[in-house]
Amino acid sequence: MRYHFALILAAAVASTAVHAQTAANGETGALQCAIGKVTGVGGSEQSVREYLATPDRDKYRYIADNPIQCRISDEGRASACTGITTLKREQVSVYDQIDSTMITVVARVELDHGTYPVLIAVPRKDVQCQE
Repeated sequence: MRYHFALILAAAVASTAVHAQTAANGETGALQCAIGKVTGVGGSEQSVREYLATPDRDKYRYIADNPIQCRISDEGRASACTGITTLKREQVSVYDQIDSTMITVVARVELDHGTYPVLIAVPRKDVQCQE
């Protein structure tokens, strides 16, 4: 458990440094927080983009047909994630901006082997900063 907390804390510190550098470079539109809450979907960047392009009538089926799956190392690190999951008021560490519509966050995600901190893409509009 301490390892997972340390991983989330490290991501939060890295996120703060990334956002400070973004602000210093004069880029606008970047989220200016390290911790937030997400309600919506998250997963691999490709899966989230496909989900967002899916017609509303097929979104539930897309989530059901493409559950998030990750490789878990012996140290308990999740990597090579594919698929998508739903998040409901999940506290996350904001990690990096992918583009103007998506960001990368570290969230605790339920996988087949348990719950792990996972680096996932989420639509930017689904993230609410916490101060």
